[in-house]
Amino acid sequence: MKLNKQVVLALVIMVAITALYRVLPGRPLGFAPQIAIALFSGSLFASKKQYSFLLPILSMFLSDVFYQLLFNNGLSSYQGFYSGQIENYLLIAATAVFGFGLQSTKPSKYVISFLAAPTSYFLVSNFLVWAQGGGYHHGYSFTGFVQTMVDGIPFYPNSVAGTIVFGAVIFGAFRLAVPKFKAI
Repeated sequence: MKLNKQVVLALVIMVAITALYRVLPGRPLGFAPQIAIALFSGSLFASKKQYSFLLPILSMFLSDVFYQLLFNNGLSSYQGFYSGQIENYLLIAATAVFGFGLQSTKPSKYVISFLAAPTSYFLVSNFLVWAQGGGYHHGYSFTGFVQTMVDGIPFYPNSVAGTIVFGAVIFGAFRLAVPKFKAI
């Protein structure tokens, strides 16, 4: 498949819609499309891996801009830009690696990737929170590490569910539109 104007337009629309979804008020925390975008990007740009990391970063950045605009206008309690954001961008982008092998039609590959990517994100992001002293009052002990991981558990099921739901929609729509898919 060639990267033409229609494909680029479809990708821009997808990134814009997923960025806007992420800032919807009342959505379950952690239930977001960014890991699914990363998997899709890894699958789409598997032969040009350096591009795989751009779509999830762009989606996150746009939604963070929206969050910041809402915050600045008193419409959201969440800031768009915060300390530790670079690590979050890198972690989301890194989940694109799990999409590199998703050009096949084997459901098992999708199940594994759709579970492994949010699980890896959960483990690494919570480890970084603890390692950077953000484990609140838990301290730099094994107990503090475990408590930091436990504190993140409410977000994990929503992250997995969001990856599965958005991944199914994104990959399904793309497979219907481009049945004989080959990575760009």
